[in-house]
Amino acid sequence: VQLQASGGGLVQPGGSLRLSCAASGSGFSINAMGWYRQATGKQRELVAVITSGGGTNYAASVKGRFTITRDNARNTVYLQMNSLKPEDTAVYYCNAVVLRLGGEFTYWGQGTLVTVSS
Repeated sequence: VQLQASGGGLVQPGGSLRLSCAASGSGFSINAMGWYRQATGKQRELVAVITSGGGTNYAASVKGRFTITRDNARNTVYLQMNSLKPEDTAVYYCNAVVLRLGGEFTYWGQGTLVTVSS
C-alpha cells in the first residue's frame, strides 16, 4: 500500500489550502485515515482523523478551521484548511490504518510542506 500526498505550498495567513492523499495497491481495505503534522523542532501531532464510517476527530488547535473528508471509492482523504495561521506551518503527513492479509497495518505518506507566511 502506498500513500501519495499532495497540495502543500506557501499561503498567506488567513488563506486556505486543500491537501489530498490517495492510497494505492491491492488486496486491502482502509479503516481510518488521517493527517498528522510535524513542525520544526516539535513532535509529530495528530491534526484530524476520519473513520471508514465517517466519524471525525480534530486537534483542538484546528477545530472549526480544518475539515477532513474522504472518498472511499477512491481511497482518498482530503484536508481542507481555512483561516491558516503561521503556527500551522509544518510538514503534513497522511496516515492510513489498513486491513490486509488478516492483519491491521499503519502506512504513512511522504509528507507535504505547508508554509503559512506573509
